Amino acid sequence: MPRKSPDATYRKPDRFTRDAKKAGYPARSVYKLEEIDRRARILRPGMHVLDLGAAPGSWAMYAAQKIGKNGKLLAIDLNPLEIALPPHGTFVQADAFDLASNIHEAYAPYDVVLSDMAPKTTGNRLGDQTRSYELYMRALEVAAEVLKKGGSFVGKIFMGEDLPLARAETRKIFEEERLIRPEGTRSVSYEIFVIGLRFRSRDGRARGKGA
Repeated sequence: MPRKSPDATYRKPDRFTRDAKKAGYPARSVYKLEEIDRRARILRPGMHVLDLGAAPGSWAMYAAQKIGKNGKLLAIDLNPLEIALPPHGTFVQADAFDLASNIHEAYAPYDVVLSDMAPKTTGNRLGDQTRSYELYMRALEVAAEVLKKGGSFVGKIFMGEDLPLARAETRKIFEEERLIRPEGTRSVSYEIFVIGLRFRSRDGRARGKGA
């Protein structure tokens, strides 16, 4: 009997997908952030939050609800959001890594920086892991520039040989680093989330391999 491919598993709606649609979220990923938030307690009313690679918008929508009308949310992605943000949320269609454009300065410094970004997978696991590491490190670099002291960072990365490097770089600029693999992660997925808590200062800088 032929085995199901990972792609077939991803296409099949599960209870998280169905629940997300019923609740008005564009994607099931909202439940990953919800669990991360519940376990790490990163989002609170009145906070300023930056969501990198925000499309289709589930994380931005959840974060906006958690920080409330007294908070500020900036969501950035090259692709448009599939949802409308509340008045205290702003979406910019742009390169989330473009620090030179100053788009991140809208509500800086931030209490929380979020990144659920992942590369388009090719089936070459090593190559996909490498590209995921590079995305994670670029997001960490942005966080190091815009977070306020004591702030938090959540970044997705594929598990592989670069994961210990990413964790080590995160520990350089945060007092605490944690790994969380939410229940909502599909069994065939090798993604995991690195959490940085209590950002030290802008004196530290995240660096990639060979730096």
